[in-house]
Amino acid sequence: MERSAALVSLLLGAALVGLAPPAAARAGCPAGWGSLPEVAPSVRQGEVVGVRTGAHACFDRFVVDVAGRGDGYFVRYVDQVRFDGSGDVVPLRGGARLEVVVVEPVAATDAFFLPDGEPADVRGYRTFRQVAWAGSFEGQTTFGLGVRARLPFRVLTLDGPGAGSRLVVDVAHRW
Repeated sequence: MERSAALVSLLLGAALVGLAPPAAARAGCPAGWGSLPEVAPSVRQGEVVGVRTGAHACFDRFVVDVAGRGDGYFVRYVDQVRFDGSGDVVPLRGGARLEVVVVEPVAATDAFFLPDGEPADVRGYRTFRQVAWAGSFEGQTTFGLGVRARLPFRVLTLDGPGAGSRLVVDVAHRW
């Protein structure tokens, strides 16, 4: 009887170890992100002056550069991202659409569009499929992120460079 109990314990332990994620994934990737909307109020003291992206080991990053203190945002998954002002649908590649609204007007946009008309090139990224401009209207600027699937994200506001600030949206590669 004791041998049977020991064998069952051994088999259960082995099964549980097989279900656990690799130690490197647990230790290296942030946890606790979600997919519900994130919102912060704004004092409207800046202007959007640029966008950029980055691919990291555990997530893809979208950054909006603000001249001045940019602190207000709305970030959420939506069925369709719509152009500010007109309400027309912004076509986005990917299985999910993340709307990023910066509660700041935009400065001249000429500097941050690529020759293909998109604000950033995300070819080869694990999670992002497209970054799209959705306009600036009545003191807010909107971007659409085409994402592989509805994955967890986090939003940060950071100081710098200089007197500017940054809105950072990180979208995880997996749950």
